[in-house]
Amino acid sequence: MTKREQAITLAFTGASGAPYGLRLLECLLQSGLQVHLMVSAAARVVLLEEEQMSLPGNPKACEAMLSERFGAEPGQLRVYGKEEWFSPVASGSGAPRRMVICPCSTGTLAAVATGMSNNLIERAADVVLKERGQLILVPRETPFNAIHLEHMLKLTQLGATVMPAAPGFYHQPQSIADLVDFMVARMLDHLQIEHRLMTRWGYGPNSDSNNGN
Repeated sequence: MTKREQAITLAFTGASGAPYGLRLLECLLQSGLQVHLMVSAAARVVLLEEEQMSLPGNPKACEAMLSERFGAEPGQLRVYGKEEWFSPVASGSGAPRRMVICPCSTGTLAAVATGMSNNLIERAADVVLKERGQLILVPRETPFNAIHLEHMLKLTQLGATVMPAAPGFYHQPQSIADLVDFMVARMLDHLQIEHRLMTRWGYGPNSDSNNGN
């Protein structure tokens, strides 16, 4: 694999669902990928509210804090500010081919759908789309209005994958962590990253595949 194939861009924005983003970050780092991370100001507010995590505003301090928390190798996690236009993710010649925005606010959804590129998160998503890479957006909102749905349709037509944070229950979750892992597992599946977060449909103890049928 090339260096760019071993890397992925991840962004946290201001929708509810901080546990999804943190768990995905943990799994990506455990998989040995280099992660290029961006955290919006609104995402920091959500992280504090939902995870009691106060992320430093300084990218390098944030990088050090998250690297220590998740046991990242030196240089494996890189964090960028909203206007670091010389970062690799800002250009098609340097950006990873894969990007996930998790959670994705409806404001970010709208900005990406309309090509706004007013900050590095929006620009990075625009780069992945123009380079025909893989972009996954994980909105957490309910109900969706017509504007949200129009933006999701447009992004889907452009080749992005819209994956609302809507965990299933067929794996019989016993905790919030099980629900989080359901969604993270689906993201990892789409990224073609191996994991053991949950039993797949049809392979559980009551499935035909385990009953000799």
